[in-house]
Amino acid sequence: MTARWPDPDRAIIGRHVASLDLRSMKSRACYRQVLYGFQDAAERYDALGQEVLLAWLRESAARRAPSTLLHRTRIVDRFLERLVEIGAIKCNPVVALRDECNIKQCMPIWRALASRDPEQALAELRQPRPFGSVLGEMMAGHVAMMRRRGYKYTSQPLLLLRFDRFLQLHPGPETEPLSAMIDRWAATNVTRHHVEECEKLKRVFAKILRHLDPSMPMRQPDPRPRKEAAKQWRKPHIYSPADVRRMLEVARTYPSPRVPLRPLSMYTMLLLAYCAGLRRGELARLDLGDVDLLDGTITIRQTKFFKTRILPLPDSVVVELRAYIDARRRAGGSQDARSGLFWHERGDGHYTPEMITWLLSDVIRRAGLKPLRGKTGPRVHDLRHSMVVNRILEWYRTGINPQDRLPFLATYLGHRDINSTLVYITVTQDLLHYANERFRAIGAPCLSLGQEMRP
Repeated sequence: MTARWPDPDRAIIGRHVASLDLRSMKSRACYRQVLYGFQDAAERYDALGQEVLLAWLRESAARRAPSTLLHRTRIVDRFLERLVEIGAIKCNPVVALRDECNIKQCMPIWRALASRDPEQALAELRQPRPFGSVLGEMMAGHVAMMRRRGYKYTSQPLLLLRFDRFLQLHPGPETEPLSAMIDRWAATNVTRHHVEECEKLKRVFAKILRHLDPSMPMRQPDPRPRKEAAKQWRKPHIYSPADVRRMLEVARTYPSPRVPLRPLSMYTMLLLAYCAGLRRGELARLDLGDVDLLDGTITIRQTKFFKTRILPLPDSVVVELRAYIDARRRAGGSQDARSGLFWHERGDGHYTPEMITWLLSDVIRRAGLKPLRGKTGPRVHDLRHSMVVNRILEWYRTGINPQDRLPFLATYLGHRDINSTLVYITVTQDLLHYANERFRAIGAPCLSLGQEMRP
């Protein structure tokens, strides 16, 4: 028989606190005190709803300092999740309010409930329902169709949802045509790249309408908004080999007394990001079984554009990978082929892309290549740009024509075509010098010969 909560003997609270593996008696006592108070409030009501949450918040604020409210609500959140898991309650009231407001986090709900006017605060939190506008059904149907066809289709739905939210918050006349709706949204100019977003929206709707009626003429895209937006794009920073050596040295000596494997993990991440040109998501998804030390390759599975590729690595990188995998084994890392290559003890053992970005950005800061605060300066993704530019420079130095090697480079990077790779070729002074030298050696004599042949 499934247990029900509130339970008179408070056994559910006892089992929950015991399952958390709290280290100190003080922490366990604190958790029990918070949850006992929450159950006291719940026992006075017939149902577990908003009234219980408000009553507990009022009583808790009267007994404890307001500064501890955040910690106490997290304790209750975890307990409510556990109650739903074991079937002791049918619905988590905090999650119900969160879903009603169409938001993803519980903490804004708690803050609204703890405010002077909870109803007004909750009303201000409420977001429009996704695809709830007059065009919502058509947009949602298009997104579902594109995903059924095998496309990831992630950026376009976000754009459609922003437009959908605008239509819900600023409704127009019932018979308003689509072009007028887009013009109204264009007039808001809410972001720096809003003009480009409007052009993207027009392209998406042109595709939607052609799917509904194939006889409609194709719309000619306007390239001007994208060109204007490109002028404001952040210019990639090209790390020199000396910069990369400095970052690798910083990573090796990174202070991490609690996680001894982390410095070597960061060192190996940097090595693969630069030498193999891997994206941060590709680093995060690498599993132990993706590394073949005998053949000296790594397998990058199902990345951007659904591509899987096998990359050969330089012998020096394979040596470093072997050393990392040995250190990972000695640190107690899982030897399952599906476990994360960059392993740590918490969660599922994988570093997230966001964690990789934070760690490697800190290395870049410590190497003196990025300001100590803010988002300005070189980025982690610039390692990929640097790999391309420095590889082309090496080809020039050894007398190899880079144009002949671009298809191979595009394949190595996981690009659809050479055009995507060309975006990564940032013209530096060194690159310009070698290109000029090659033209002087090969192209200039051809021009001179052409002038001599003129009558």
